[in-house]
Amino acid sequence: MKRIASLLTIGFHMLAGASEPAFHPTACEGFYPRHVQGICTDGKSAIYWCWTDVLVKTDTEGRILKKVPVADHHGDLCFHAGRVYVATNLGEFNRPAGEADSWVYVYDGESLTELAKHRVPELVHGAGGMAWHDGRFIIIGGLPPGVEENYAYEYDESFRFQKRHVLASGYTLMGIQTVAYADGAWWFGCYGKPKLLRTDEKFQLTGKWEFDASFGIAPLDRGRFLIAQNKAMKGKDNQAKLVIARVDEKTGLVIEEP
Repeated sequence: MKRIASLLTIGFHMLAGASEPAFHPTACEGFYPRHVQGICTDGKSAIYWCWTDVLVKTDTEGRILKKVPVADHHGDLCFHAGRVYVATNLGEFNRPAGEADSWVYVYDGESLTELAKHRVPELVHGAGGMAWHDGRFIIIGGLPPGVEENYAYEYDESFRFQKRHVLASGYTLMGIQTVAYADGAWWFGCYGKPKLLRTDEKFQLTGKWEFDASFGIAPLDRGRFLIAQNKAMKGKDNQAKLVIARVDEKTGLVIEEP
């Protein structure tokens, strides 16, 4: 009976473990000259890290599976239907219209082979980040000083422009850096103050906080997110790690202790 009970206990823990999400706090292997711009996952077993001019795919332990050089400046990214989509600006950021050169680069999620690129000229201050939800891409980017609102640009799956959404955010330094959707809300990571914005599905502002999600935010489940934290090392190399944060109405998000 003791042996049967022991086997049942082991089986219970295996089943419980199988139901837990694969993603947990980890660090990306390696050192990089530029800081991390964003992260996303395939929802199963892979993490994608954009290092401005290097795109990296790791397993959930942060071990490199693929690593490819990319055009400067690749920004925040998202995963959809087996592909990785990266908001990219080949021109100037945070300048008046006419100086940006905004694109979306598309990569195979398995090999990181470049598959396509699409112009998104509506992002006149520079494409900096993107997310996918409910049949549409939302792309965010730079902002000139003194502009007292941000913008979220909506595209269909073929990157036909649909609409520009206005966020009554006030000015945020260099616009918006990262974006993610979860549980009926859009989340936006910014530099400066405020650092974190939240809107409803119609992009009506529902919160501003000082939690830093400007290096990467990716949804998990049960109101939790993977948050990227970048560290500049001596010699100007960069490392990044992921922590888990959960929704908190006072601070927007709060990091869960391991």
